[in-house]
Amino acid sequence: MPLGYTADEKLRTEQLSGLRRRWLKDQELSPREPVLPPPRGPISSFWDGFLKPRSLWRVYTYKACQAAGKTITWLLIPAWLAHYYLKYHIEAKPFGTVAVKPRIFPGDTIMETGEVVPAMRKEAHQEHH
Repeated sequence: MPLGYTADEKLRTEQLSGLRRRWLKDQELSPREPVLPPPRGPISSFWDGFLKPRSLWRVYTYKACQAAGKTITWLLIPAWLAHYYLKYHIEAKPFGTVAVKPRIFPGDTIMETGEVVPAMRKEAHQEHH
């Protein structure tokens, strides 16, 4: 039995150590690194600041949406339900607060004006088609 590495194992170890050395050398920065992106225009810088996660407008927008949701949930929906219940279940008039106009027939007198509703005109022909 031979002691030590075989030729294939030695070759593999040399290749791996060479690769490690090259990788470590690649990790060193050159004098011209880091390469920074070119300066951006005023519009790009505005949008970068505008879209930051904790920017002021986002905080106020979030608070406004929360307030609107609570207002709708705790004020408008219960008010609508109370209005509906009062209008259609408590109110003594038929159909709630909706007033039904009285029917007017030919020959009736209109109370506000004292005018008599004229009779309906007869059509030229009374045949049904």
